[in-house]
Amino acid sequence: MENIALVSIVVIIVVGIFSQWLAWRIQWPSIVIMSIAGLLLGPVLGLFNPQEALGSLYSPLISLAVAIILFEGSSSLDVREIRGVSKSVFRIVTFGAFIAWIGGALAAHFIAGLSLEISFIIGGLFIVTGPTVILPLLRNAKLKPRTAAVLKWEGIIVDPFGPLLALFAYEIIKVLTTESLHANYLIHFFLSAIIAVILGYVIGMVVSLMISKGVFPEYLKTPIIISFLLLCFTVAEVIMHETGMLAVTVMGLTIGRTKHYISSIGHEVSHFVENISVLLTSTIFILLTASLTRETIAEMFTWPIIGFVLVMLFIVRPLSIWLSTIGTELSNSEKMLIGWIAPRGIVALSVSGYFATILLNDGHEGAAMLTALTFALVFITVCAHGFSLRPIAKALHLANDTAPGVLLVGANSFSIALASYLQKMDLPVLISDSSATQLQPAVNKKIPVYHGQILAEHSEYEVDLTPYETILSLTGDDAINILVSQSYAPKFGHHHTFTLTSNNYKQEGSNKIPFAGKGHLLFHEDAVFTELNKKINTGYTIQEFPLNQKGKLEKEQLPENTVPLFIKKKNHTIQLITLRSKIMLDEEDQLVVLQKNKLT
Repeated sequence: MENIALVSIVVIIVVGIFSQWLAWRIQWPSIVIMSIAGLLLGPVLGLFNPQEALGSLYSPLISLAVAIILFEGSSSLDVREIRGVSKSVFRIVTFGAFIAWIGGALAAHFIAGLSLEISFIIGGLFIVTGPTVILPLLRNAKLKPRTAAVLKWEGIIVDPFGPLLALFAYEIIKVLTTESLHANYLIHFFLSAIIAVILGYVIGMVVSLMISKGVFPEYLKTPIIISFLLLCFTVAEVIMHETGMLAVTVMGLTIGRTKHYISSIGHEVSHFVENISVLLTSTIFILLTASLTRETIAEMFTWPIIGFVLVMLFIVRPLSIWLSTIGTELSNSEKMLIGWIAPRGIVALSVSGYFATILLNDGHEGAAMLTALTFALVFITVCAHGFSLRPIAKALHLANDTAPGVLLVGANSFSIALASYLQKMDLPVLISDSSATQLQPAVNKKIPVYHGQILAEHSEYEVDLTPYETILSLTGDDAINILVSQSYAPKFGHHHTFTLTSNNYKQEGSNKIPFAGKGHLLFHEDAVFTELNKKINTGYTIQEFPLNQKGKLEKEQLPENTVPLFIKKKNHTIQLITLRSKIMLDEEDQLVVLQKNKLT
């Protein structure tokens, strides 16, 4: 029995992460790949059933994982993200959620054939568009910041309230249909929700205060925060089932607010929780889909369920968004995109299973179809929205459809010359520097600039990084270059983060560069900050090097004082030359160099 549980957990984790990688490679929504993988492991091939293998651990594992995912999402929220759209967000998560609840309930009753009691319970649950599905989609779609912020905030804020709304409807129905229960039963529900909010806020403030006072060492901060959030979730769940999600969301919002003025709650904590959230999202989705039965899958394709999903997609969601955002700052194209995107995920699947069980125990026979109904809504919305988000966003001009751009940190003669050349290639460029004087030559050449410290936290909300795929740190300070690379590698990826050294790497001072970082030092050992700027200031220019060959080219084969910079690929992207990279040219590739005179 132990071996079965062990093998099941390992297989689920490995398949989940492999699904994430495969989705990245083929540019598919990760949730789609995870759904397919779970279905293949479980109901299709019948290799194993996680629910049977894990037994009584199945539900608690899912609940704790959802708690961590919700905490990660809520702690990452910042009000600066929704400047200009705060009115829309407030309307969508209040009035819009109410319309979605009523519309979903009516669709469940008149289309799916559920009783009114069950319909209002499940309608409340289906307002969720949680972070487990919306955040991976936003990551792939590269929407413009304003639209992405609305979808992100809606998903994270509404996620804990969906189960609470369903629970509220259940409690009211229970009071109305059970003679032995009175209004005091509802008072207990509201008190429990209030206690969950207070609990989350208090624990969040206590943790933030203890960290700011230096009570915990650096290496224990993340484990302690995780321990407190699990404690917060469990205590709230013990008080009343399904209030734990509300408690950890409030805790996340509290810590997310305080970490902006308590520097010791740093990026390390955020990155760790974000990484574990990715792991848990893939694991839990595989768990839930692999636990479905073939009967449930077959039931999904009945007309009442398909009809219900279509009504939710094309009537309930668009109607709730358009009505709730009347008179707000959103444009019609933004309303159209937001009104289409509403994928359901882990919370809907896991909580609907709980309600199906208790409703069947209460004698509501119609609750037997809740699992099939929920999974049909989850799978169809994930596929439909996952595959259509990027194309629709492009059609509505709400996505960045330009070629991948370059962010250059440090304004100097060389960086301005490089940015000017890239701009002529129609690549988006941005030069960042804290000195207005240093930026002035770039401004004169009409190169986009950011006047500010790129390492400052507020820069994340002042600079739209979406158009840029690569970051080059080109300052004359090795320490700043390394710090920029370390800070932005998680956002841009290790293979899109490069730096320039101010010293010859073979000379004294090269020890400042970590061994692993030397693989991302730009150009070659003599192409240091001072030399490159000196060359630009003495007549060197950036130009194409005439080559009629393809294949490998040794740097030594280039003329003296010629610095290879990058390869201009035939698909209009660039491949930067680094200290350790080999120059490999394909058909139609062009080598761009820094050289004194134009070659003939």
